[in-house]
Amino acid sequence: MFYRLLKYVILGPLLRLMFRPRIEGLEHVPDEGAAIVAGNHLSFSDHFLMPAILKRRITFLAKAEYFTGPGVKGRLTAAFFRSAGQIPVDRSGKEAGQAAIREGLGVLRRGELLGIYPEGTRSHDGRLYKGKVGVAAMALKAQVPVIPCAMIGTFEAQPPGQKIPSMRRITIRFGEPLDFARYAGMDGEKAILRAVTDEIMYAILELSGQEYVDKYAAQVKAEAEEVTARKFPRMPFG
Repeated sequence: MFYRLLKYVILGPLLRLMFRPRIEGLEHVPDEGAAIVAGNHLSFSDHFLMPAILKRRITFLAKAEYFTGPGVKGRLTAAFFRSAGQIPVDRSGKEAGQAAIREGLGVLRRGELLGIYPEGTRSHDGRLYKGKVGVAAMALKAQVPVIPCAMIGTFEAQPPGQKIPSMRRITIRFGEPLDFARYAGMDGEKAILRAVTDEIMYAILELSGQEYVDKYAAQVKAEAEEVTARKFPRMPFG
């Protein structure tokens, strides 16, 4: 009930007013049945823009930190994310990837739309990074199509560190569904998972026109932070 209120009365109209989204390829998203929508991730606003424009409800896997904040603010944030159709996923530890896959498969078994960002985190510089193979594992295990999606302009509207997005027009572009039925029963083979993931990322790249980096976003972020730390070491006080 609150999801519909949020989408049609509160958040949806506000987002449409702020971003005046141009929607392309919406006909590629099926009206019913399970499917994965895999997109690039440029901004915090991405979490809410796609659910706001889709006719169907879509459930995203979101980092657990959004649900575990302290105090009243933390509880309100967690309630908001759950109401917006987000599922918390712990990204730490060896079991993190398997936990995300289990949660995603649960959504797909119910015949619903699952939203996922294969890069695993927001791009810190607007480029498209190497995808993690969880999206491929879910697509092959559930035997569902993958609809590539590109968010265009959200990085400029709300780059990292900017809490309030700027008012500017953005584009949300959906591509033709990718069918991986030819790999049925091969979800345990690493080479196949990598090939499927790369095909998904290439489809996103074709839609978005971003520069591609063949490294994981988290790795590049960590390398950049390490360089910054060496250049500007913290000075002891006291």
